[in-house]
Amino acid sequence: MPDPMKEWIEAQVEKGEYASASDYVRDLVRRDRERRGREFTMDELRQLVANSRASGIGARSLDDLFAEAEHIAATREGIRE
Repeated sequence: MPDPMKEWIEAQVEKGEYASASDYVRDLVRRDRERRGREFTMDELRQLVANSRASGIGARSLDDLFAEAEHIAATREGIRE
């Protein structure tokens, strides 16, 4: 592993973010597995778009949609920490 990466991991351990370098790597693997589990194929994305178009115009305002998106992002950030 390149020295800058080792130094980064060591810094995270020193800050108390992780108990050890192994703990850090395990967390990275766990996060990657979670992320990959949420990926969509192009066919799935096309179907989502088609379903969205077929459902028509929604009744919620952009402010409501952005507020919901911010809430979801904040919740996900809390899970990652």
